Amino acid sequence: MSATPHSDVKAALQAQQIETPSWAYGNSGTRFKVFSQPGAARGPYEKVADAGVVHAHTGVAPSVALHIPWDQVEDYGALREHARDNGVTLGAINPNTFQDEDYRLGSVCNPDPKVRAKAVQLLLDCVDIMDVTGSRILSLWFADGINYPGQDSLPARQERLAEALRSAYDRLGAQQRMLLEYKFFEPAFYATDVPDWGTSYAHCTALGEKAQVLVDTGHHAPGTNIEFLVSLLLHRGKLGGFHFNSRFYADDDLMVGAADPFQLFRIMHEIVRAGGLHASANIAFMLDQCHNVEPQVPAMIRSVLNVQEATAKALLVDGDALAAAQSAGDVLGANEVLMDAYNTDVRPLLAEVRTEMGLDPEPLAAYRRSGHAERVAAERVGGAAAGWGA
Repeated sequence: MSATPHSDVKAALQAQQIETPSWAYGNSGTRFKVFSQPGAARGPYEKVADAGVVHAHTGVAPSVALHIPWDQVEDYGALREHARDNGVTLGAINPNTFQDEDYRLGSVCNPDPKVRAKAVQLLLDCVDIMDVTGSRILSLWFADGINYPGQDSLPARQERLAEALRSAYDRLGAQQRMLLEYKFFEPAFYATDVPDWGTSYAHCTALGEKAQVLVDTGHHAPGTNIEFLVSLLLHRGKLGGFHFNSRFYADDDLMVGAADPFQLFRIMHEIVRAGGLHASANIAFMLDQCHNVEPQVPAMIRSVLNVQEATAKALLVDGDALAAAQSAGDVLGANEVLMDAYNTDVRPLLAEVRTEMGLDPEPLAAYRRSGHAERVAAERVGGAAAGWGA
């Protein structure tokens, strides 16, 4: 049994917020093929509407992240109102610095100062968008890097990166912050300019308190202990948020918890243990996934439920019993406390939580009954579905 009162567990689950990504509501795929799906969103307004459907069925997905220029519109104020009409808000703004022809040799780290200026201007433009949408997070991921030894100066690229980050950081408003993501390879294969959490941490520390590390659960070398780095970043006050997804090999962007649900539980345990679920911790729980063969909206609902289940299990860990076993050097006893929580079937608890929130206790079943998939397939005819680059 958990040392946490049942009412507190339910309250924490009801207060949880998980942001969904606009790009997951369009068509996506691998480097080999992008498969089209009936009813896929054709633009930002339909992406936001789909995000509203996910929130309506889960109750804990109240915001949707935008990708610029994929989600570029003439009037962001109108898009903000559209989001409100669909029961959600506009969340993190993600600049795209990897699909322009000029970024062949990088964006903010490019040896050409004109290209760097163009990339920095996009970052600044995205902060302008934040001002209009009410977003408080500038979410940065750079594909910058080199493929061959000697192609460019490694220290010079780090200096260019630091200069670009400083320009964006200084433009942030008082309630806004910058989250710097990392990726250890692809599309740069010899040296990526932000390859790991340590590089992100170093730049964020140099910038100041409004800059924090963004952990994408798929952006690590095999065998990386993600919960360890999460714990360290929490302790240092530099964990800004997550891009939750799942991977078997590299940056697969599969539904979170699909490959290793136990890892997701271990991560959430460290967050719960450090008080990271509290609003004061200011940790952004976001999804970053591409639904290549599965239908987008139910896949997103399933992903939100997976995060909820891992969180519920983490909340059920008996902290007092765990601490006692750890202090006593009881190796098996400590592990047993964690495994007891992980092996608990939390679905009845979550059904109870949803019922108290006025939701259907079975969100996926409710979605299937809603007829949304059939309705958008019939309505969204003509035009091109949104996808990579749109």
